[in-house]
Amino acid sequence: MNPLEIIDKYCKENELRHILLVHSRAVADKALTIARNHPELQADEQFIEEAALLHDIGIVWVNAPAIACVGTEPYICHGILGAEILRAEGLERHALVCERHTGTGLTLQQIIAQQLPLPHRDMQPVSIEEQIICFADKFFSKTRLESEKSAEQARRSLEKFGEEGLVKFDAWCTCFL
Repeated sequence: MNPLEIIDKYCKENELRHILLVHSRAVADKALTIARNHPELQADEQFIEEAALLHDIGIVWVNAPAIACVGTEPYICHGILGAEILRAEGLERHALVCERHTGTGLTLQQIIAQQLPLPHRDMQPVSIEEQIICFADKFFSKTRLESEKSAEQARRSLEKFGEEGLVKFDAWCTCFL
């Protein structure tokens, strides 16, 4: 499976494509570094690279002009939209990464309490590969492509997701850094 073929199929717009590719490559590289630095985790590196490159494919259908997204859906939906794309491509395992990478993952309780326009189900990363990609993603913005956040900056960006997300991020820092 070639992730770039899927990106080519769904994302033809140059600026958006550039943002998606640069961001996703940075996430993939950090996730691969984590996996290689922690062989005891026995993470599937090929899958990590593929899924990290595709984790944000759903942005092609969202409305986020600051990052050249001219779709109609709310940004919070990019994970489930990406999952739909990848399920249509027969990539269920990759689809789970898409829908489970927002914040440190979203619980059913968070979705309901915050009245998010998402399916009412738990969307937290489960597999080690999902967790590594979700963690790596927290270090990169789509608006500042040239820089990597520090762990403290990444942690601050998660404050809006509540204490539960911060606890999970801190645990990942201990495990992955």
